[in-house]
Amino acid sequence: MSQSSRRTPVPNAPSQAAASPSATGVSVRVPIPGPKARKIVDADTRLLMTSTKTSPVAAASAHGVWVEDVDGNRILDFTSGVGVLNVGHCHPSVVQAVQEQAAKLMHFAGTDFYYESQNRLAERLTQITPGRFPKKVFFTNSGAESVEAALKLARWNRRRPIAIGLLGAFHGRTMGALTMTASKTTQRARFDAFTGGGHHIPAPNCFRCPYKLEYPSCDLYCVKILKELYFETSIPPDDVAAFIAEPVMGEGGYIVPPKGWHKALKAILDEHGILLIDDEVQAGVGRTGKWYAIEHHGVEPDIVTTAKALGGGLPIGAIVFRKELDYTYQGAHSNTFGGNLVSVASSLAALDVIEREKLLENARVQGGHLMARLRELQQKHEEIGDVRGLGLMVAAEFVMSRSDRTPATQFKDRVVEEAYQRGLLLLPCGRSSIRFIPPLVIEEAEVDQGVEILEQAIVAARRRG
Repeated sequence: MSQSSRRTPVPNAPSQAAASPSATGVSVRVPIPGPKARKIVDADTRLLMTSTKTSPVAAASAHGVWVEDVDGNRILDFTSGVGVLNVGHCHPSVVQAVQEQAAKLMHFAGTDFYYESQNRLAERLTQITPGRFPKKVFFTNSGAESVEAALKLARWNRRRPIAIGLLGAFHGRTMGALTMTASKTTQRARFDAFTGGGHHIPAPNCFRCPYKLEYPSCDLYCVKILKELYFETSIPPDDVAAFIAEPVMGEGGYIVPPKGWHKALKAILDEHGILLIDDEVQAGVGRTGKWYAIEHHGVEPDIVTTAKALGGGLPIGAIVFRKELDYTYQGAHSNTFGGNLVSVASSLAALDVIEREKLLENARVQGGHLMARLRELQQKHEEIGDVRGLGLMVAAEFVMSRSDRTPATQFKDRVVEEAYQRGLLLLPCGRSSIRFIPPLVIEEAEVDQGVEILEQAIVAARRRG
């Protein structure tokens, strides 16, 4: 499927085909970072709070899957703004929707008044999220705020103090969300005691099973242990309001739970009246080839969190939940900028693009091609211990040795560096994995070019020792 066949020209909007540098592919004119980028990096270091930046790339413009930096380098983007740009950079339909809405009304007393566009987006979300039951929506500004809203709703509704999550999970860095985040100690250090009431159990990671078992002979012990051990010893089930889990673990390493894990979990939760919060902030809005990744597991969650790609590039999030869970009085929860009208317009346009350009199908097709190409590399390079994912949410885990699977963290970092120096943007995840999350508009030739650069980066990283 070509990009030209997927995209419909929008009147009075910038031409993506004309602006995109994809016709000439990757072009590194000066070493990255170039002189202009170095000045920006230096100023950032001086002025902004220390953050999590991984590559000294300073973007000037971007279209589709291509980024041009301030020094004129053309770079292939396999990060999608950390999963935000599923419809690609600056999609003409999204740009036009933003421009038109910004010219009419950007903000009007937040959540105190009524807006037709919010109703339309809420209705769309109730249609595309899993669950054959009446639903309602609350709009937020980010993924972390969506998690906060979901946890508050669960606690209020069940009148129970405990939430359970997975070791390795990432749900955000605000204090409530951080209670359930257990991806890296650096994210939690010196912030205790969060908001309290958070418990964790080991994640269902078949590549690194914490119980040293093998699937399927393990009989899903990693979920049954919740009832057989934790509920009998340290977590009273009648005190648990919710279990929060990502359908594919994101920051924690793109871990895909084994078949049947989510269904077994839901059965245990239902037995005790515990709500399932499905955190789709990174996996949702088409990334895995379905609107929401939990659909791969055949489970209907009670609350869905969504953000990132929902806005087509602008900040917006939401929770979608069973109607009967709604607050019974006003003021229990609210915000100022949730459902910002420009972001709502951008979101509606992005959802239209995904449907019109058949990007769910493209995510499945190109994701399958990407997985196949990465597994080819795995056969050639001993450092690649595992390749996993769904749709265009894919990761490769790097190891020192396949025999003992020791994480190759420094090698992974060198691969990321060698890749951006050759014009491919990548992001790490977990201890020693690299995630591959290009915009869903990517074509097969662009997937192939990215994999070729990745192989060059692996070879160069190995030479550096």
